[in-house]
Amino acid sequence: MSNNPTVTVRAQELLGAVLVGHGASVMITEVEAYDGVNDPASHAFTRTPRSEIMYGPPWRLYVYAIHGHHAANVVTGPTEHASAVLIRAGRVVDGLATARDRRPTARDDDALARGPGNLTRALGITLVDKGTDLLTPTPVALERRAGLPPATIRSGPRVGVRLAADNPWRFWLDGEPSVSAYRRHPRA
Repeated sequence: MSNNPTVTVRAQELLGAVLVGHGASVMITEVEAYDGVNDPASHAFTRTPRSEIMYGPPWRLYVYAIHGHHAANVVTGPTEHASAVLIRAGRVVDGLATARDRRPTARDDDALARGPGNLTRALGITLVDKGTDLLTPTPVALERRAGLPPATIRSGPRVGVRLAADNPWRFWLDGEPSVSAYRRHPRA
């Protein structure tokens, strides 16, 4: 891991890491970077009670509700900068039966944690987990791994954002079937 990385570097470093939550684990296959106070698409562009956790120390979980689902972000810091990485998709690597029970309508195992809402549902992550220190073993933890070869990582615009829509800050593992489809915001 880099000593003083930008949020886009940290996002790429999270690919291949394992996010463990409530009896299931996913290898992270798709992420989006949000550069806090410098990024109009970030929840932290304007400081609010909802985004306050993002201004704190790195390696905390920022969870928010959207469209009846939850989304999980890893706060990457630095403190007061409010950068975070949205975990968009993953491949279930442990607790497959638990993830299937939580996502009974998933087409197949590749779809269990495809998309931010599906990922949090497969892992059982809710607003109760907001603020969790991801470097501790429970209830939600992040197992960081060595970086992946750059040739395996692709990038493009973030999904569904209206502002700063063309920033290529979405990163995913090339050829990974758990990665979600790109959808541009209609007003971007």
